[in-house]
Amino acid sequence: MAPKIMLLITLSVASAVLVSAASPPFQERKAIVVLKGPGQVSGNVTFIQANRGGPVMITGVVSGLTEGPHGFHVHEKGDVTNGCISTGSHFNPQGNKHGGPNDETRHAGDLGNIQADNTRVAQFSYSDSLISLVGAHNILGRAVVVHADTDDMGRGGFTDSLTTGHAGSRVACGVIGIL
Repeated sequence: MAPKIMLLITLSVASAVLVSAASPPFQERKAIVVLKGPGQVSGNVTFIQANRGGPVMITGVVSGLTEGPHGFHVHEKGDVTNGCISTGSHFNPQGNKHGGPNDETRHAGDLGNIQADNTRVAQFSYSDSLISLVGAHNILGRAVVVHADTDDMGRGGFTDSLTTGHAGSRVACGVIGIL
């Protein structure tokens, strides 16, 4: 083999090794939160992200709720030292107005509502493309909060619709950890 061809092959192999080292393959990531409230509301939620930049699958069961829809959000702080109030505001790294999970503009933590049935249990499974378990919208170490009332998705016309969805008090919360 001519020296120039050998040099090109060596450089190509070295480049491939550098690219592989810079971008390790993404391993599926899983997280969990155990929800507890001052009353009887409790539950757990799992988050699974199969691909970097891909959607996060959200699956959970929350019991002890009143029948109907309840606001369901990721909040900015994973701090429950003073109950659910310590979790701060909705996770909103881009400074957007509150919205629904399918809105183009929303807080990253705006996950809409979960629906409790007549047995006071909400079972849910859906995906979200804005939150992540890596990167700028990483929710690990933050908190999930379940609210007493319906999230109006920013469309209710109340003074707090564009900040909290007028979802009411915080009935349960927990810190999101690695599963």
